[in-house]
Amino acid sequence: MEKLSKFIYMVVCFVFFLLTDLYLSNEIIRNIANGFTLHNNVFRLNYVKNTGAAFSLLPNAREFLIIFSVVLITLFFVYVYKHLKSISLKTIFTISLLCAGIAGNLHERIVFGFVRDFFEFTCFNFPVFNLSDVFINIGVVILIILILAKKTA
Repeated sequence: MEKLSKFIYMVVCFVFFLLTDLYLSNEIIRNIANGFTLHNNVFRLNYVKNTGAAFSLLPNAREFLIIFSVVLITLFFVYVYKHLKSISLKTIFTISLLCAGIAGNLHERIVFGFVRDFFEFTCFNFPVFNLSDVFINIGVVILIILILAKKTA
């Protein structure tokens, strides 16, 4: 696949994941605000305003987290651009997912001043999280797997 096509693929994946995240997050928050509840032995919807990062680390560090997010997204895009000839579509897909998760949380920090978390496990003690966090974690896990698979091949 030619380099331009790979970069377009990354942008399309990134935009798709980001728009999906923003739309679903807004719908979930809107439904919670309108009284929708979901609660069972494993999972519940619980709206929480998170002024920090993952696991509520760095509370009230909004400006730092905004700058850090912009830098990370920029570095990922630059990395992909510089390695377009050799990078796999799986890696581009995964980096797009990861960047969209970072961008989703970035968007909320800028627009709302906090990140809207709403997924909570009831079966064990775990911080409340959102769809952006899911994208970030899946992206990180798959990237680690891809890196390890490449090193053992």
